[in-house]
Amino acid sequence: MAKGKQTKVFICTGTGCVLSGSEKVKTAFKNELKKRKILEIDIVQTGCHGFCQQGPIVVIQPTGVFYPRVSVENVPRIVEEHLVGGKVVEDLLYEDSLTNKKIPLYKDINFYKKQNRIVLRNCGLIDPENVDDYIEHGGYKAFKKVLSEMAPEDVVEEIKASGLRGRGGAGFPTGLKWDFARKASGDIKYIICNADEGDPGAFMDRSVLEGDPHSILEGMMIAGYAIGATEGYIYARAEYPLAVKRLRIAVEQARKKGFLGKNILGSSLNFEIKIKEGAGAFVCGEETALMASIEGKRGMPRIRPPFPAQSGLWGKPTNINNVETLANIAWIITNGADKFAAIGTGKSKGTKIFAITGKVKNGGLVEVPMGTTLRDIIFDICGGIKEDKEFKAVQIGGPSGGCLPAKFLDISIDYESLTETGAIVGSGGMVVMDESSCIVDLAKYFLAFTQKESCGKCVPCRIGTKRMFEMLQRMTRGESSEEEIVLLEQLAQDVKVSSLCGLGQTAPNPVLTMLKYFREEFEEHVKEGKCRAGVCSELIAYVIKENVCKGCGVCKKHCPVGAISGEKKHPHEIDIEKCVKCGICMQHCPFDAIYIAK
Repeated sequence: MAKGKQTKVFICTGTGCVLSGSEKVKTAFKNELKKRKILEIDIVQTGCHGFCQQGPIVVIQPTGVFYPRVSVENVPRIVEEHLVGGKVVEDLLYEDSLTNKKIPLYKDINFYKKQNRIVLRNCGLIDPENVDDYIEHGGYKAFKKVLSEMAPEDVVEEIKASGLRGRGGAGFPTGLKWDFARKASGDIKYIICNADEGDPGAFMDRSVLEGDPHSILEGMMIAGYAIGATEGYIYARAEYPLAVKRLRIAVEQARKKGFLGKNILGSSLNFEIKIKEGAGAFVCGEETALMASIEGKRGMPRIRPPFPAQSGLWGKPTNINNVETLANIAWIITNGADKFAAIGTGKSKGTKIFAITGKVKNGGLVEVPMGTTLRDIIFDICGGIKEDKEFKAVQIGGPSGGCLPAKFLDISIDYESLTETGAIVGSGGMVVMDESSCIVDLAKYFLAFTQKESCGKCVPCRIGTKRMFEMLQRMTRGESSEEEIVLLEQLAQDVKVSSLCGLGQTAPNPVLTMLKYFREEFEEHVKEGKCRAGVCSELIAYVIKENVCKGCGVCKKHCPVGAISGEKKHPHEIDIEKCVKCGICMQHCPFDAIYIAK
């Protein structure tokens, strides 16, 4: 047996793995060990490991053997052969998508070894519901340091020197933001953690909240000490029930350990943290809308100035940082600003987490130094495009970001470089597309999201995004014109410069970058009635190849509208007038005899 009290079975219980069945796997391990009366091996639940496509994930420590996609049926073998017999279960190991070789150790998997995990440093390594685990891994060491060794202004200067910029999208220097709030006059000040993550496909903040909640609390405590705040709020969306649950546990544990409350650790510092659950409005990611929501009002932005640092929550000086920004703070204080500033580029320091989704072989969370290229992330860390298809584009920065073609694969991912292309770093969402993706349809998808999420306060955003969406609808149906492409571009520019808040100001970004780099696809849709990707149903037709069709009748049987006719053992036909273009016939054809005519 792999003996010793240090032997532990780490099971991911982040949302992704839980949905894949990790709770059942955890129970199976407990039952199996109990049945065998093995008491010296601990089962540890962890937060998200980041490699979500491989869940449920099990890691045997201290050796670091990595088992992906573990099922309940696999558990007896892992216990018998590995935990008892001391032999790695070879056929259950991760297989690298580039080399097709089995890789036993967590640290040797390409997805992990190419990352630099600062924010995600504890995710997958500690039990997020156990404060002692966090402390054992250096937790609250930074908070104790600032209380005993640093004046508030020293803390602000250290964050300034690190070069940390806000990871929520705008990239404003964090230390400067803290300095504004510290110098603002007011007897009451607030710290707010913006955990209202709402970008489609983004789950960076959720994973940190679920996997390392105490790092957020510690970052808020240090920020509170630095600016003179005595109260903090975590604004988390209610759709993140596991994150909210673990935050509540962490707050209570921190209070019992003496890190929250009055006269903290024998000092004169008083600080409390409250959790506010948001209703899921995307606009509440905007600072002033978020504060309005905390105050019990409808989440709508207001004109700035005054800025939150001068007049924020309930009119008091307020500092707002997002989850990822705050998760960097303790690491910077513990390791030094110089070490953080040595990572990244000249103006974009440290690391950034990206949530990689779409047509990649290995999706998940990737934390890399600022300045890493898109090619390094997509083709090296994430293993390239599914089914080895051609890379087409990447939407970076979420629904407020930009769509970049293959010519930008070697661009440095930092605030300045991406801004020059028309895209933004944003919060870190990254959707990868291959040749089967339609740019016009994707533009419509993102506009549909931002248009629905508009709070409606200002006309450019409320009406402008709706008209843009309607134009894109007509283009995907073949009902548009060349003139409308020009009008779409003009309207997008107008919405961008005249909207009240960041939602409306950035909503046109996907459309503008897609028009800039993929204009020919828009023109094909309106001039030729053609969708080269075969996605826009109004512009395609399903056709049966006569020389391939065996007349088996499977397609005819599954067609929901009776659009297919033909005698058995003779080629069938699809009535284009009746066909609703659902694609069910092509899915069920056993001979690949049906294709899309574009």
